[in-house]
Amino acid sequence: MDISIVIPTKNAGELFDKVLERVFKQETEYEYEVICVDSGSSDQTLSIINKYPCQLYQIPASEFGHGKTRVYGASKGTGEYIVFITQDAMPASKKWLQNFIDAMKSDPEIVGGFGIHYPYPDCNVIDKRDLYYHFKNFGEDNTIFQLTDENRERYETEEGYRHLLSFFSDNNSCIRRDIFEKYPYEDVNFAEDQIWAKKMIELGFKKLYCPYAPVYHSHNYKLSTYFTRYFDEYKGLYYLQNFRISTSWFKLPLQVAKHILADAKYIRHLDMTKKEKIYWCKYSVCRNLSRYYGGYLGGKYDSYPAGVQKWLDRRVSQQYKQRKA
Repeated sequence: MDISIVIPTKNAGELFDKVLERVFKQETEYEYEVICVDSGSSDQTLSIINKYPCQLYQIPASEFGHGKTRVYGASKGTGEYIVFITQDAMPASKKWLQNFIDAMKSDPEIVGGFGIHYPYPDCNVIDKRDLYYHFKNFGEDNTIFQLTDENRERYETEEGYRHLLSFFSDNNSCIRRDIFEKYPYEDVNFAEDQIWAKKMIELGFKKLYCPYAPVYHSHNYKLSTYFTRYFDEYKGLYYLQNFRISTSWFKLPLQVAKHILADAKYIRHLDMTKKEKIYWCKYSVCRNLSRYYGGYLGGKYDSYPAGVQKWLDRRVSQQYKQRKA
């Protein structure tokens, strides 16, 4: 078997039918299998999976973990390459899989790669902009990243460059099985993919960015959820990169204001009505307040006493609530 596609699922919704349809309509010379690991779906997810020639494995919700569930799913396959996607990441090309593996095979030192994310048509204007510029940073063509003697000092001293080299996303990724079996994902609650990629980069392996293996992947979360999501995100970023969104609680108002003004400048030039621009500016205010204050709490998590950490997990962390669901 050439490829094992592994998809963790739980209450994937109607979109998942389209995801699997696109997966099974790939035009490729490679032989592939699709493995779904479901952790307690109560909607139509299992029925959708059974419409297609997938291997289905079911685990209790209490056993789910972003790292260990993907390791479990990968262990059920035999493909030389393991492709991870999420239940809401829909291949945007019939050549998605072919292009991904061809790029991985282009250099024997590449151990893992990630593909570009396109926003869905209904994506909010902030994420649409951020997705575009985020992936543009990695290049316009297949691009290989590696830590060498020439760039090691920059990696160690320049935070942005360190993020660039270690970024990875298993919303749309590919990993060599021989490497993954030797260096599997850690059993962590967040950023299992980036923890893995950082380790690979620091071991001297090569990482691939493949813009020719696109998926549609974006979210329109309720504004009320962003505080908890940013708390978890920046908690993970501190664990991964020792990165904090701010060094002081008192600096946050100015940082929020600068980000809101930058968003307003971007929104002002969009082709939309005045009413729509006002709406998105209000959206930006709410979202940036959540980003900086939720992110600040998450980034400082390790400095809090155990009792405070426990309280934050129970009251704020979305990851914690998902594990307990």
